[in-house]
Amino acid sequence: MESSSKVTLFEDIFEITALNPDGFKFDRVNRLQAVGTTFECDLLLDIHCEIYHLQETDRFTLVLASTLHLDGSPADHFSYVPAHCSTGQEPTLADNYEYVMHGRVFDMDYQKDGNVVIAFSYGGLLMRLIGDKKHLNAIRPDQKLYLLLKKD
Repeated sequence: MESSSKVTLFEDIFEITALNPDGFKFDRVNRLQAVGTTFECDLLLDIHCEIYHLQETDRFTLVLASTLHLDGSPADHFSYVPAHCSTGQEPTLADNYEYVMHGRVFDMDYQKDGNVVIAFSYGGLLMRLIGDKKHLNAIRPDQKLYLLLKKD
């Protein structure tokens, strides 16, 4: 089995600086504002708060991956069966995380200061990641990918 680094497009530990920073609150969704501890990326992320609960000052690991297959084989991006729902299924990257979403990049804006602003959609839950393009260079426009989270 090969390293998961083959499938990982981006990984960092983030610290939440605000919940619902714009003052909007939805019944089942929280918008997290966070800052990366290694690459200092700025993150806005919508999560389903009834499924996965995070609060201000929590730290979590965020991974963006092109596939959940540990050997790096391409994902079909149409189906996923969690290991606990299937017998005999190979382990996946998702087994190591607590919250997983599938989505796509819908906008990338390269700034003059060397940063890139990337917008993602996960079935209506949105994410915006802003950071130095050298740390986010593996992410491409219109790319399908997985977001994986776990609390630190």
